[in-house]
Amino acid sequence: MPRTVAVGLDGSPESRAAAEWAAREAKLLGVPVKLVHVWEPVPEPMAQAPLLGAETHQHWTERVPREAAQGLRSRHPGVEVMTEQLPGHAGELLTKVAKESGLIVLGSRALGGLGGFMVGSIGMSVVAHAESPVVLVRADEQAADEHESDPAGVPSTATAFRPVVLGLDTAAPDDALIEFAFEAARRRGTSLRAVHAWYPPTYYAYAMPLDAELHASLAAGEATALADALRPWRHKYPDVEVVEDSHCGNAADALVAASAEASLVVVGRRVRRNPFGTHIGHVTHAVLHHGTAPVAVVAHG
Repeated sequence: MPRTVAVGLDGSPESRAAAEWAAREAKLLGVPVKLVHVWEPVPEPMAQAPLLGAETHQHWTERVPREAAQGLRSRHPGVEVMTEQLPGHAGELLTKVAKESGLIVLGSRALGGLGGFMVGSIGMSVVAHAESPVVLVRADEQAADEHESDPAGVPSTATAFRPVVLGLDTAAPDDALIEFAFEAARRRGTSLRAVHAWYPPTYYAYAMPLDAELHASLAAGEATALADALRPWRHKYPDVEVVEDSHCGNAADALVAASAEASLVVVGRRVRRNPFGTHIGHVTHAVLHHGTAPVAVVAHG
């Protein structure tokens, strides 16, 4: 379990939405939430300017986390809220904060009517390099969006949480990824929908389209592989209802579609030791940019 739920805060609408999500998650976890405000030091010539002296700069950099913390304390009584200010490069420092806290939440801009996320360079850098889970939250994300609709068809915090969706590769199921998803579902008192998408082996390419019997045989094998991967976790979390979703098709498309009815989407990222580039995988990349629910990226070996 994370020691704190950290948030990268810069005062933008997306970072405020991330802070709200983090406070709700911190309450579920029973840990503090830490608002981390990273600011680039002002170059010396600018710091000496009459309208941007050291005292003025300090006032504005302290105001962002102070006001955000006050708002969270009033809206989320019982949740301990801490603040931290760090000077330097945001991507590097927030990656370090993620390691220290065990979980970090970042905001991303929504893509308007198209849905999905617009993930900035800082967010992508943290996702690509942090070895602790990173959660991306859209600017327009509301608490009610994570819940089922009420009888009037309106999402409401008075109703149950929507399912947690897990993207799972049955060829290499990772314990850290699966455990994170089951724990998230358990905390929310909701079901876990495990999504596994597959394509026929390449040597069937010349036999396309597949006849019905061969397709059914392949589908049964893939469904069995998914059930086998989840079986020990069903025993470990008997109170979590599990829905197994295995079908032929594109994994990214399946997860993006599932995100429309999810409270949280959990996907993986293989840890790369190469310090260059953003190694997050094409499926995770697609979910980050096109999913419509908060997305947790869990690094694994």
